[in-house]
Amino acid sequence: MKVGTIAAPVAGAEKIGLKILVAISFSHFLNDMLQSLIPAIYPQLKSVFSLNYSQIGMITLTYQITASLLQPAVGLYTDHHPKPYSLATGMGCTLIGLLLLSTAPTYALLLAAVGLVGLGSSIFHPESSRVARMASAGQYGLAQSIFQVGGNAGTATGPLLAALIVIPLGRHSIAWFSLAALLGILVLWQVGGWYKLRQLQENRQKMAPAADRPAISFGKVAWPILILLALIFSKFFYLASLNSYFIFYLIHKFHISVFSAQMHLFVFLFGAAIGTIMGGPIGDRVGRKRVIWGSILGVAPFTLMLPYVNLLWTGPLTFIIGLMLASAFPAILVYAQELLPGKIGMVSGLFFGLAFGMAGIGAAVLGKLADIRGIDYVYHLCSFLPLIGLLAAFLPDIRRIARKM
Repeated sequence: MKVGTIAAPVAGAEKIGLKILVAISFSHFLNDMLQSLIPAIYPQLKSVFSLNYSQIGMITLTYQITASLLQPAVGLYTDHHPKPYSLATGMGCTLIGLLLLSTAPTYALLLAAVGLVGLGSSIFHPESSRVARMASAGQYGLAQSIFQVGGNAGTATGPLLAALIVIPLGRHSIAWFSLAALLGILVLWQVGGWYKLRQLQENRQKMAPAADRPAISFGKVAWPILILLALIFSKFFYLASLNSYFIFYLIHKFHISVFSAQMHLFVFLFGAAIGTIMGGPIGDRVGRKRVIWGSILGVAPFTLMLPYVNLLWTGPLTFIIGLMLASAFPAILVYAQELLPGKIGMVSGLFFGLAFGMAGIGAAVLGKLADIRGIDYVYHLCSFLPLIGLLAAFLPDIRRIARKM
């Protein structure tokens, strides 16, 4: 991929958009793959540094603060001061963090390494989501789906590579993953060249009215944003129950092997990947609100059935649950961006950060609940979370508002 190819004239915008989307999705794959290495090597870190569970929790907290809480701040800053090459800078932070993680001699430096990896994620997600929107040629949902499916694939690949490489070869082998970060820097530097040219074009057209930006008053925006945040809570808390504890649940309830339980988890993750691809373009065609409504509330009958079905039906149900829940996030993110069109970075950072934060908090809370009440209780309780999707009924129809303007 050459800079000259990416930063071609606007006449080939459709083709250029596809190249950029593939590049940013691939970078998302690399970023999330590297991020997911951290929890995958917790057992090894615990052994090497003789850590207790509180110290493991501090590693998670350090990562969550830098990877989640900083994202809205980064997005808000870049909304006012666009930084085309910040994507490569973020991947550079991840690279330094990985090298330090592979060699850190003390626990304090280990925390610093994890913080750098998290900082790289905070810089990457808001700006890369903005690039995906810029390259969408108006198909915002499709662009977000392409972008996000790369991250899903990376999250699934990281633990696998950790099991195949880091666990048998030792912590120092993490340094080899810096090559993936270096590849990401090269790709993102070229994307930054395209981003810089596009930003110059947008600056020249700032005074022209944007057809995709319906004006909605602040009072009308606040309530929908709160509803979307509640939907993010329900979605990612439920997903945390499946991502973190589904294998244990299946082994406990059906007495199956670890391998068989992992295959059921793969079925769920496969459904989630398909749902991520489908959710965006369907939202482009039928409207974001319908996708949000159908994805989160529509999945409730299946989640409510899951704790009561036998093993034969568990696979199909989890596939449907993964597909429907995952389809919601591209639609939610684009809907929020359309509510606040001048705050693309802040909105992206807020929702990506909240998604990561809810997943982390959900895993911790549900783990504690499983210790107290049992794993079956967790799945009975979580099965009601999608009913929060009823709140989607109060979301305004942005297309209808736009037609009235």
